[in-house]
Amino acid sequence: MIVISDTTAITSLLKINRVSLLQELFGAVNVPEAVRDELLKYHSELPPFLQVHAVANRAAVTVLLPELDQGEAEAIVLAEDLRADALLIDEKRGREIAQHRGLRCLGLAGALLMAKQNQLIPSLTLTLAALEREANFYLDENLRKVLLMRANEGT
Repeated sequence: MIVISDTTAITSLLKINRVSLLQELFGAVNVPEAVRDELLKYHSELPPFLQVHAVANRAAVTVLLPELDQGEAEAIVLAEDLRADALLIDEKRGREIAQHRGLRCLGLAGALLMAKQNQLIPSLTLTLAALEREANFYLDENLRKVLLMRANEGT
């Protein structure tokens, strides 16, 4: 499975010391150079399972920059270039653009649901709480309820 990631999921999981979940779910995770650079601004080293790629189609990135940051734009173009199975991205406008371009998007909360379903985490509730507390992660309350029900943790 080819997965491309934006910065948010990786940095959020690094903050709660659970970034290895991405490797357990997907094996290697591909990132563009801009995401690598963003991560290195706040983290001293990158997880070894990240594979960094240069984006060849710079013109496609430039077209996206008025609406997205560099990392999001490069992640979308890299996902297209590598014909990714999924793009791990949480930012609303980035997801809209990626989906409009035919990419399958997965948010961090969705990846955590997969982790729960694969018994990689004992509690989606506790993991989301850690992200909110330590990584300033925000999840819409309605989406939270749906995810927790799917994880058999909701009422």
